[in-house]
Amino acid sequence: MMELFATTAFLFCAALFAFLLAINRVRLYNKLKEPNNNLCATENTCCGEIKLQNGELPAGKLPTRKPPARMPTVMPSDKKAKKVVPLSVNYHFTRKCNYKCGFCFHTAKTSFVLPLDDAKRGLELLKNAGMKKINFSGGEPFIVKKGAFVGELVKFCKQTLGVESVSIVSNGSLVSERWFEKYGEFLDILAVSCDSFDADTNEKIGRQQGQKSHLISLRSVRRLCADYKVAFKLNTVVNTHNKDENMVEEIMQLNPCRWKVFQCLLIDGENTGPDALRRAESFVITNAEFDEFLRRHKDVEYLVPESNEKMQKSYLILDEYMRFLDCTKGAKEHSRSVLDVGVENALNFSGFDEKMFFKRGGKYVWSKADMQLDW
Repeated sequence: MMELFATTAFLFCAALFAFLLAINRVRLYNKLKEPNNNLCATENTCCGEIKLQNGELPAGKLPTRKPPARMPTVMPSDKKAKKVVPLSVNYHFTRKCNYKCGFCFHTAKTSFVLPLDDAKRGLELLKNAGMKKINFSGGEPFIVKKGAFVGELVKFCKQTLGVESVSIVSNGSLVSERWFEKYGEFLDILAVSCDSFDADTNEKIGRQQGQKSHLISLRSVRRLCADYKVAFKLNTVVNTHNKDENMVEEIMQLNPCRWKVFQCLLIDGENTGPDALRRAESFVITNAEFDEFLRRHKDVEYLVPESNEKMQKSYLILDEYMRFLDCTKGAKEHSRSVLDVGVENALNFSGFDEKMFFKRGGKYVWSKADMQLDW
């Protein structure tokens, strides 16, 4: 009797289960026929889609829902972009110059110079953001208040901010011994631009003022640097007028701590294009001509060459308003001033390639306290 009851109960449960399963299949089938349903009813089997066979679901298979249409296939990385540190900054605080170099790519389009206190405030912001080297350039830095403006900035950066390296790039024509007496101890490096050791070539380039000899000014600054223990550096722009010159002997005599050799660079709006103050197209040389100049001077151990690619991407340049300049597209696109938006925000618009900076040797022994120089 008990066995009969158990058998009957088992058959009843099995029948009930089959009935419920059939109802569920009917409901699903009706759902598939509804417009804009979220169930797959195609011949594809990807993403769990099931094909209807003669209007029926395949035995043993239930359809699955499509994934959300906008679900990302790759989850975003939680890694943050590496923060750029303004390790070395070039501050072109003036565009005015007493020379008229034909290839100049930072021309006198304005006469603006920040008030001294504002410039100091910006430099402090940069130091707090990680700046270890500041280079003052122009234009001609010594043209503003006869060098007193750049002198006060040099003193402030070294004495007050404790910046590791403070340097200036100048044409050398306005540098005096009186300036060295007052500010020389605070300056690590003074770089002078010299593109030729031939007076006629310098005149063709525009690297002089009136009849004053650029080469005499160059050698005078070299002597002052030695007398006041400031590291002397030399900058040369290779162009059509000097590309065949051999400067080895003269460079060796001057014995700079570094000799930066640049390839002439075109910047739209500065030395090329309808709005430019210079027309440098005739000064441009080929990569092969630049390489040949470098081969001719390969025995100069302190030669540091910089092609156009390296120049455009690897410098942090501030203009006279303390705006970073992005030159990567062949023109100068500026950020907002660090005085208005801060250093980190402005850096986002600098176009700076940190890897290229290190590749070109942008970080070197740049404090005169660490240099082993024979003064």
